[in-house]
Amino acid sequence: MKKFWKNYKSTIILLGAIIVGAIVGVIFKEDAKVVSPLGDLFLNLLLVIIVPLIFLTISTSIAKMKEPKRLGKIMRTIVGVFVFTSLIAVIIGFVSTYYIDLVDTTDGEAIKESLVLDSDEEVEDIELNLLGRTVEAISVNDFSKLLSKDNVIAIVIFSIMFGVAMRMAKEKAEPLLKVLISANEVILKFVHIIMYYAPIGLGCYFASLVGTFGATIAVGYLKTFILYTVVAVLFYFIMYTVYAYMAAGKRGVKAFWKNAIPSTVTSLATCSSAACIPVNVETSKKIGVSDDIAETIIPLGTSFHKDGSIIGSVFKIMFLVCLFGTDVSGIGGIGKVLIVALIANLLITAVPIGGGTISETLIISMMGYPMGALPILTIIAAIIDPPATMLNVVGDASSSMLCARIVDGKDWMDKKKKED
Repeated sequence: MKKFWKNYKSTIILLGAIIVGAIVGVIFKEDAKVVSPLGDLFLNLLLVIIVPLIFLTISTSIAKMKEPKRLGKIMRTIVGVFVFTSLIAVIIGFVSTYYIDLVDTTDGEAIKESLVLDSDEEVEDIELNLLGRTVEAISVNDFSKLLSKDNVIAIVIFSIMFGVAMRMAKEKAEPLLKVLISANEVILKFVHIIMYYAPIGLGCYFASLVGTFGATIAVGYLKTFILYTVVAVLFYFIMYTVYAYMAAGKRGVKAFWKNAIPSTVTSLATCSSAACIPVNVETSKKIGVSDDIAETIIPLGTSFHKDGSIIGSVFKIMFLVCLFGTDVSGIGGIGKVLIVALIANLLITAVPIGGGTISETLIISMMGYPMGALPILTIIAAIIDPPATMLNVVGDASSSMLCARIVDGKDWMDKKKKED
């Protein structure tokens, strides 16, 4: 019980605050808006930290990145496997939510307007070609504009390029890297300070939201949690069995399920992909994956490959789509949801702490929603965290089997036995 409380303490407290807020909203209705400023305070703190958080975490993560011990075919295979399984995850997430209204609302525009912040800039609808829209999305014409949360994609691109530039500078960039790493540690501690206030802030935010728009929001969260859990369990048993079969037939399926339980239990117990690296590496080796592949793909997967998070991003997007009454029918709408979900994860998942907030900010920005919706996605992230972590972790183990099949051939399990 002590370990359970230690690992889930923050989640339990956060969910408790949200439940209390929902009850207050249902009981007091419009009068619950009196606590809205306390919720706005939490939102303001999050938005103030966004720009430095994005820049420091992404740039330092890339600058510190070490070369894997074996490149070439293994690295190309890992990238291919990650892209393949991520596409499968995002498609399944979309199919699971497209025909279901995660939240029922009658006036999405009214909710959208209520979440628009004073700092949100009105953007004129200027007709631009695809190339022009792309350039506007990924860049700005003045450095000062990078300091605005309204240009999240440009900040991400700049941070990636800055990190790559520091790697290219090598030893000459070491002094700057040390300064940025130190600044990053301070920013992360600042995030921790903000999260101490999160139960109060989110509780008040939710009380005001439910009081204004009724219990449909709360019901939407419950529906989202139930549906995500069902999808996660089905994905866990079906897709990872399919991947194991693709890697080594019936023998691979038997080996996978014989050894996957420790990683599964650890992921649910810790809710941390990083904490599962040792047990997941051992799981992959016991399945029959060679040491060098297992020791490369699992750490990389923890940063760059997260089936649960990708499916979760689709759920977050579709929750906002339903909440605001956005039309995503047709090839253009569907394509936008899939691309945003992938970008929000593939570009951001390497961020060790704070990546969730950055990913959610990117989703809101790319979908054109007001930043006042950020706490809504924060709540969804909290309620789906355990099953999402389970898929993130176990997905890396199954991916290691696919990688071993491509790199070492169809007899990869026998080769591992000979090495042992």
